[in-house]
Amino acid sequence: MAGTVIEGYLVVTPVSIAAMPLSDGAAAPADHVTPPPWDRLGVNIPSIGVDVDWWRGVAMRAEEIGVGSAWCWDHFISRGTKSDPVLELWTTLTAAATSTRRIRLGSFVANVMNRHPALLARMAATFQEVSGGRLILGMGIGGYRAEHLAYGMPFPDAAERAARLEDAVAVLRALWTGGPVTRASPFYPLERAWAYPRPEPAPPIVIGGQTRAGARLAARIADGWTAFETFARDLPAFEETLRRLGRSRADVATYAALRVDVEEGRDGEVWLTDPRAELGRWRARGADHVIVNPRRRHQVEPFLEALERER
Repeated sequence: MAGTVIEGYLVVTPVSIAAMPLSDGAAAPADHVTPPPWDRLGVNIPSIGVDVDWWRGVAMRAEEIGVGSAWCWDHFISRGTKSDPVLELWTTLTAAATSTRRIRLGSFVANVMNRHPALLARMAATFQEVSGGRLILGMGIGGYRAEHLAYGMPFPDAAERAARLEDAVAVLRALWTGGPVTRASPFYPLERAWAYPRPEPAPPIVIGGQTRAGARLAARIADGWTAFETFARDLPAFEETLRRLGRSRADVATYAALRVDVEEGRDGEVWLTDPRAELGRWRARGADHVIVNPRRRHQVEPFLEALERER
């Protein structure tokens, strides 16, 4: 792994993966004749009760095994013990980007109420430069009201947050052209807004939607859709909306997200005993990608060990 050591950290020269597949119709990169077995598998690495060195180390280990993507929550305060450390999404992903070369890095998912979309557009563009084009921008409407009240941040009802999310995606796409952008909006108006450098490539936007309305919104405006327990239920609504709009299913990726206890005798045990078959089962159910979210920190290493055995 090539890189430069700065103040004790290995800063890796990123390799652009703009051609790496996000949906079934995309091409593989030139130096990957056959995608690695875990290219369609992601891990949502716990970011609560951990430190940055641990998180970055897990991302590096996942990359070594061939895992396709690593994801980070977007929270500020733990739902459990309030004094638990909570890593901030973007600085955590940036730390991992400087120590990895190929694994895609994603927000799971960026709460639209946490950052003005113009600021998010600039952050994402810079992150693309830092990472060599590896960002997957997951976005959603959020759901932890107490967190926002504690920080003095607005948290309107779900209908307004969904409207803001749609408007935010429009802001992102407009600013990623470089501008100048002028647009009227009840939420995020812009007046001759310039936005250079432009991200190369513009990151795919994946909408996290746990309702049929969220799945339909993703089908209308996003490059991908992700959901937890409602994935199988809402997939037909997602695909029907794509057909109605004339969008190709091959161009819009699906990510089944699984909150599981990855240990013996629990609901995620299969990810230790037969991960390849379980990934295949979810692919057969319509998931282009699967994101495994181990519920506890101690479950991460056994999960990665199982993947390494099955490579």
